[in-house]
Amino acid sequence: MAFAAIAHKHRTGRFSGTASIKDIGLETLWQGSANQWDCDEMGHMNVRIYVEKMMEGLGSFTHLMKMPHAFRPHSPSTLQPSDQHIRFIREVRPGRPLRMIGGVLDIGTSDMQLYQEIQHSDGAPAAAFRTRLNHISAKTGHPFPWSIRTRAALERLRVTPSARTEPRSIEPGTPILSNKATTLTAARAANATRIGMGHVNMQHCDMFGRMRTEWFMGRISDSVPNLLANWRQTIAKAAGGKRVGAAVLEYRLIYRRWPRAGDRFEVFSALARADGKTHSLIHWLVDPDSGQAWLTSEAVAVTLDLEARKIIPSAPEHLAMLEKVAPRGLQL
Repeated sequence: MAFAAIAHKHRTGRFSGTASIKDIGLETLWQGSANQWDCDEMGHMNVRIYVEKMMEGLGSFTHLMKMPHAFRPHSPSTLQPSDQHIRFIREVRPGRPLRMIGGVLDIGTSDMQLYQEIQHSDGAPAAAFRTRLNHISAKTGHPFPWSIRTRAALERLRVTPSARTEPRSIEPGTPILSNKATTLTAARAANATRIGMGHVNMQHCDMFGRMRTEWFMGRISDSVPNLLANWRQTIAKAAGGKRVGAAVLEYRLIYRRWPRAGDRFEVFSALARADGKTHSLIHWLVDPDSGQAWLTSEAVAVTLDLEARKIIPSAPEHLAMLEKVAPRGLQL
């Protein structure tokens, strides 16, 4: 099972309203649709595919910022995410047309924060990304300053997005643990549950030999059923045998190190917080050989009635069960 997204319906009671792309005034970065094979057993686009499309839109953006070489083989420099917030707003079903708009939120000496919004054909937002990107040497991975030409282009691309896509349950920029604190030893000491493991396939790597960004999300998504499948079935029985699944509402991902083909990973998870409608999980993607984290993340999710497309609340006894299934102990 892999999570995908619906609106923050538990807060608003309805899906978000529509708005024209002209109302926002951001650059168009991508246009396409959701294929059947982009969607999972929940009947909507898988979270990994959102990130895949985000990266494709970033590729278009590099041409606007005067770095058209950034994702070409043998490029001297490229862009790499370090801290990303994603808000999933309105689910994407198979065959639905989509477009992406974006622009710059802020600029540093060798980094920037990029805003990207995936929209439905009526202008309603499907998802919004706020991604901190480092300008790095493609060979060494070390950051270095923007060129004068690129910085000038970035200044021209500054935007102020609509408030309708602002973060809600996870705040970008809040403090995170150091790399020294996010280790395999720390995960085990916290009694975190291992929910997945495997190794990086060559076909999942980019032109620089590093694992592609969307596969961080993909590996977590593929592992979550080992943690929550039985718990969700318990909720389904209590709800009269409804067909249930899950939807992620918000995510924050801290990209710490970049695995290459043949590198191994293990996924550890723990509960961060929960209430009657939502629950937040911390996921660590860890290298079992070095003991260091590849990535740490937090996800806010709900249990979803797949027929009515509505959130199924968790009773107090179900929340108590979740505390046992995913003991607390990990932090972002």
